[in-house]
Amino acid sequence: MRARLVVFPIKGKNWCFSRSIDQSVSESTAANIPSTVKGLWKKMSSNSKPLNANAELLVDFISNKMNKAWMGLEKAPDGSFKNKLHGLGLRLLARVKPSEILLKSITKDVNNVQITYPSSLNARLVRRRLRQIALRGTVIHRKYFYGSVSLLPLTTAFTVLPLPNIPFFWVLFRTYSHWRALQGSEKLLQLVSDYSQAQNSIVSNGKANESEDNNSKYGTKNSPGFQWVLEPSKELDGLLHRGHENGSLCEDAIADICMTFSLNKNDVLKWRDLV
Repeated sequence: MRARLVVFPIKGKNWCFSRSIDQSVSESTAANIPSTVKGLWKKMSSNSKPLNANAELLVDFISNKMNKAWMGLEKAPDGSFKNKLHGLGLRLLARVKPSEILLKSITKDVNNVQITYPSSLNARLVRRRLRQIALRGTVIHRKYFYGSVSLLPLTTAFTVLPLPNIPFFWVLFRTYSHWRALQGSEKLLQLVSDYSQAQNSIVSNGKANESEDNNSKYGTKNSPGFQWVLEPSKELDGLLHRGHENGSLCEDAIADICMTFSLNKNDVLKWRDLV
């Protein structure tokens, strides 16, 4: 499966790294996850794959249940306890860094990435910064994953209270999130570090402004055999030039980019507001 990553400067030295939304892939992935405990047990018992595959299936099952519970909180009436829990969750989620969201989107099914970036940027710089995010993610999320796991036994003590064990579920979610981000960072680092394809996939600044036929020749378009493909975009470059105000992209330009390249606007805004 190919993942499309869109990279562009958004404010000062801050760049945005976001994956295009593919609704069909999300729906097919959710369809493969059992909806009941009985279905989960049946699939795990009949699964001839290794133990870690069954462990991932169990984690996906729990994650799916948590997502459905979150959607239930979102639909709760205003002023209700569930509605207040949803508001608390939104405030906590607002603290999640955008790089974590990016890395979590790189699943084990991704076998190549298409990196779309403004044609005015240097292709080697784009790839280098993407590798830095992946490399930093392998260190940060491994550390926080082990830290979250160590907190799980402590938060279970709150089960004696006559209220939902919010600390436990939050730590459980963060454990899952860091684990997914760690897997994604390792996968992304593996994909963009394939030096055997460097001469075929990297396009210099001069070549980036040539025709699409030349881009195809240099491996930047329609190259399913490559693990990473750099695709310079004049359209993205034009949107950036029209939307810059005092060194930052305006809201209208961000909205246009998100619509054109199927990005989540809230995730993109996190890169702009990153300190």
